[in-house]
Amino acid sequence: MKTQVCIIGGGPSGLLLSQILHRAGIDTVVLERKSRDYVLSRIRAGVLEQGTCEMLREAGVGTRMDAEGYVHDGTIFAAGGRQIHIDFKKLVGKSVMIYGQTEVTRDLYEARDAMDGVVVHDADGVTIQDADSNAPYVTYVKDGTEHRVDCDYVCACDGFHGVGRKTIPDAIRKEYEHVYPFGWLGILSETPPLLDELVYARHERGFALCSMRNAHLSRYYLQVPLTDPIESWTDERFWGELKRRLPEELADKLITGPSIEKSVAPLRSFISEPMRWGRLFLAGDAGHIVPPTGAKGLNLAASDVYYLSRALKSRYAGEGEALLDSYSETALARVWKASRFSWSMTRMLHSFPEEGEFLKRMQETELDYLAGSRALQTSIAENYVGLPF
Repeated sequence: MKTQVCIIGGGPSGLLLSQILHRAGIDTVVLERKSRDYVLSRIRAGVLEQGTCEMLREAGVGTRMDAEGYVHDGTIFAAGGRQIHIDFKKLVGKSVMIYGQTEVTRDLYEARDAMDGVVVHDADGVTIQDADSNAPYVTYVKDGTEHRVDCDYVCACDGFHGVGRKTIPDAIRKEYEHVYPFGWLGILSETPPLLDELVYARHERGFALCSMRNAHLSRYYLQVPLTDPIESWTDERFWGELKRRLPEELADKLITGPSIEKSVAPLRSFISEPMRWGRLFLAGDAGHIVPPTGAKGLNLAASDVYYLSRALKSRYAGEGEALLDSYSETALARVWKASRFSWSMTRMLHSFPEEGEFLKRMQETELDYLAGSRALQTSIAENYVGLPF
């Protein structure tokens, strides 16, 4: 098989890149290790920056998002018995969209089907060959048979555990990582959301987040030790702990119900440099991971796709490789800024008992400052809705 761009990874970043390039007349093949049903079963982020929404519309996949998504003009920080409202619209004139990553992926699959896009599922043993030459190729195994894809470029959108990043030699690749000493226990419940906006709660017992998917489906998270067996967190225990971490007036409004999904996710900050080696390019979680506190994971993948698709379109339009050459530097500049924001949100809102009373007082002071500082509120709003691409 021969194509212009071989994309590894059939999640939202790989599918979005394929969709944008296809609409520009550039041939792509997408290789995905899992089945489509498995990809669509993954419960992930639900907050889309304005820039991400614009990209989805321009790619022809924004219709259902605009019809079914929820525009949020602000968010709430709850701590010390009070609520601090961050008004995005008033502070920076922008908003975010609540629309689940699963739904984004579903829309992209339907768009690829409508354009007869080539997406190969259950592609095992993917290997990238000769990425530092002018003739890279990718091999994979499906149904016991090895296949080969010859291409001009390889784009690895295959996540943190994928083959893409590991293809870059150790002598060239530099990785930065911070692993947090806790995880997020998340549940999905068929209950109305607590409020019309997300609530980020800081409590000495640990962080809590009240989120949503739609008017009848809510997503809640608790900071928990990674040593806690998920079986120990019954629904009754989860709801009781969540109420303890919320201000009383919010806890009284909480509507509880059976969970339909429950999982624990570890938190880490991770960045790999560079994001380009020869004709291999990294995008999304293949190149970086952020803690979910700042709602940046999917949105960073989208900005990577923006820079990479722009560079590839320029190359195939005969405008040279300048944008491809600057891709890694350009993408990483935004990645580091978004990582700083996610790290700072995590530090401000989570409990770190092993670090002592000084950090606790700093967190309290930071939130007190936030309550009265329009400048700090503006900074948080600017970063939350997304820095410009």
